[in-house]
Amino acid sequence: MADPARARKIADRIKVIVAEYLEFRLKDERLGFVTITDARVTGDLQQASVFYTVFGSNEDRQATAEVLEANKGRIRSAVGKGIGIRLTPSIEFIADALPEGAAHLEDLVAQTRARDAELARAAANAKPAGDPDPYRKPAERTDDDDLGVGGLDADVDAR
Repeated sequence: MADPARARKIADRIKVIVAEYLEFRLKDERLGFVTITDARVTGDLQQASVFYTVFGSNEDRQATAEVLEANKGRIRSAVGKGIGIRLTPSIEFIADALPEGAAHLEDLVAQTRARDAELARAAANAKPAGDPDPYRKPAERTDDDDLGVGGLDADVDAR
């Protein structure tokens, strides 16, 4: 099992090599505007997962996936030459769900802001349901309470 730091360095290097290969060496008109977002290597350095996103429509994404699968061998060969380790890892390409997740989060934030604005409008015109000062205050004592005449204080003192 390889050192996790070494696996991380190799994954970063694979990410760079694949991105450069797609940008400068792979000539296919079906390849869309692709971005390599991440690469991960297993602990034994035998398999590499390369995550990518494609800007455009679903057809562009599908065409790019087909191009990557068709050129997987050439890309693996370039990776093997570029990283210079004994065994070149097998490569799998995975479409990254990051943009869809980010769009979903942005929608949730927009909904939350709209609710906050609605609550702020409602709170601006709101009046308290009870007394303006809801805290209990000690009752004011009368002269009869001080004398202990006929009040509850007389019963409490007798106990």
